Amino acid sequence: MRSPAKAALAAALSLLIGVAPAVSPAQSPVAATPAPVPVAAPALPGVTPLPPAELEAYVDGLVRDAMAADHIPGVTISVVQNGQVVLKKGYGFANLGPARAVDPDRTLFRIASISKTFTWIAVMKEVEAGRMRLDAPVNLYLPEKIRVHDQGFDRPVRVIDLMSHSPGFEDRALGQLFERDPDRVRPLLVYLRQERPRRVREPATAPAYSNYGAGLAGAAASWVSGKPFERLVESEITGPLGMTHTTFRDPYPPRKDLPTPMPAALRAELADGFLWTGSGWRERPYEYTAQVAPAGGASTTAGDMARYMTMILNGGVLDGARIYGPATAAGFARAQSRPAPGVAGFAHGFREFQLPGGRTGWGHDGVLLSFRSAMVVVPDLGLGVFVAANSETGERLTAQIAGRIVQRFYGPAPTLPEAGSPWLKQNARAFQGEFVGARRSYRGLEQFIGLIDARARVDVTDAGYLRVSGRNSSSLWAPDGTGGQFHELGGWRRMTFVMQGGRATGFYPASGAVMFQRVGFFGGQGWLTNLALLAAIAAFATLLGLLMRDRKEHRETPMQRRASLMQTTQAILWLLAMGALGLWAGKAGDIAAIFFDWPGGWMLTASSCALVAAILSAVTLVLLPFIWRGGRRVESWTVGRKLRFTATTLVYVGLSLVLLTRGALVPWAS
Repeated sequence: MRSPAKAALAAALSLLIGVAPAVSPAQSPVAATPAPVPVAAPALPGVTPLPPAELEAYVDGLVRDAMAADHIPGVTISVVQNGQVVLKKGYGFANLGPARAVDPDRTLFRIASISKTFTWIAVMKEVEAGRMRLDAPVNLYLPEKIRVHDQGFDRPVRVIDLMSHSPGFEDRALGQLFERDPDRVRPLLVYLRQERPRRVREPATAPAYSNYGAGLAGAAASWVSGKPFERLVESEITGPLGMTHTTFRDPYPPRKDLPTPMPAALRAELADGFLWTGSGWRERPYEYTAQVAPAGGASTTAGDMARYMTMILNGGVLDGARIYGPATAAGFARAQSRPAPGVAGFAHGFREFQLPGGRTGWGHDGVLLSFRSAMVVVPDLGLGVFVAANSETGERLTAQIAGRIVQRFYGPAPTLPEAGSPWLKQNARAFQGEFVGARRSYRGLEQFIGLIDARARVDVTDAGYLRVSGRNSSSLWAPDGTGGQFHELGGWRRMTFVMQGGRATGFYPASGAVMFQRVGFFGGQGWLTNLALLAAIAAFATLLGLLMRDRKEHRETPMQRRASLMQTTQAILWLLAMGALGLWAGKAGDIAAIFFDWPGGWMLTASSCALVAAILSAVTLVLLPFIWRGGRRVESWTVGRKLRFTATTLVYVGLSLVLLTRGALVPWAS
């Protein structure tokens, strides 16, 4: 928790960021470092180089507007083209106490999944050396204790399946992907053994982005090279490139079973991660990722990333150091897998980015709890863009800035908004509905949360556009013909629906990194929402009836008395479960609290109460015939009360079934 003084400082700094363009250079929170002047590569034919001053002014406007609107404390960015650094700049603050401006050459930002590009380079270097094959089972390159079990599937997981994020794993993250306590950090091999996910589909059948898969790939490269992963990256990539401010090491206290921690000099330059509270920034704890470093453990500067992007654009060579060969360079700029026409694919692990004017970029984006980042290289422009922000609110900026730069300087001229599609309105039922992503857990309480979080709603608007709504976003799309392909309205992304019998059974978003499947009739979120609402009403009515009932006038048989007590107990348990779940959900404003404290006392309480209530509901259902039979006494339950009791039982049983099929009734399986 931050002190009131720090909270006030955070609020003051947010105001400062909002008026940054008006302050003097001496007071400005923007720190710019003159770019070095390497030997420039010749400009590509037909490509006008970026004008540095105009680019800087344009990026300044984008970044400062986003920082003010989205409450981003700090941003770092570098843009390279034709072997030169065109822009390298820091905005805002890396730390609040004491306040320290972002320096693009010194301030380290966490780059999350951009780290995977280093992992894929390490793997491809082992392929070049003949120690690995992409089409071979990854188990050939792993120690026995972390090899992938078949789990009833026929095909082995290959190295290339890890690169295309299609190994067929479920995705589990809560409570173990990031750590707040350094004592909980585990060695990579221990983590991969203890957190082994279930296989839920055959490899190479559908993409479902996998951090665990990237961890396996890094472990494989490490195993065959004979070097710990961190040392492998340092000796084969960052060291030869002169990336002196880049590390995969975390700043934990030294431990014999873990890699050497981050050097103190780099630790002193780390940017802090922040949460915007509505009145100011709150510093978040450091997110330890050493346990799965190949998937997201790197910290770096904009200056180092400028060198990294220049090397990639130059075919694996920088300043005479060759990191990888021409065949690998070509593989990083050509998709080997694409789940559906029109969507992005993977190029030996590098993500494809759809850009304005039909251009294509390669790289990766990155998401930690408190950091957002993106790296995109565009070979046909000789261009590379890296950006990072130290707050989750930086996602809109980091996701769009490369495309905005390409749009501004190389994109087609803006066009008038296109009209809606009459065909789409006529075929609305073919697309409308709920879809759930394949990237989620398939067991336990994390399955329950995943089925809520990984859900998308597709509708057709009155104007004739497709609207896709997720948990925190909504976008409009227009059809490209009648085959299920769509382009983003006012944007440059594309998505594709899987059509069967004239009806969409699923879709691939623009990233191509996950498949969304249409939910069945009983899989809709409305069943859970409406049954929970009915159960709450029934529970309150049961308790209210208990208080108002005159027992002298409404005698009951022993069986009815027991059933009434049982249903009263259920009412209390269901209300306790809903209340505990509500208290747990109250932490959802800070996603770090969900990750670090998973499942937490309130979630376990909610699941346990719901489990007992569900068992009692099943018993009550069995007793219904005896309730209706009643007894010889005239004063036995009225038909109206029996109907109310039966309706309440059926509501409770229905809610129990929905919760059971979605993994909510297993408090022991978080």
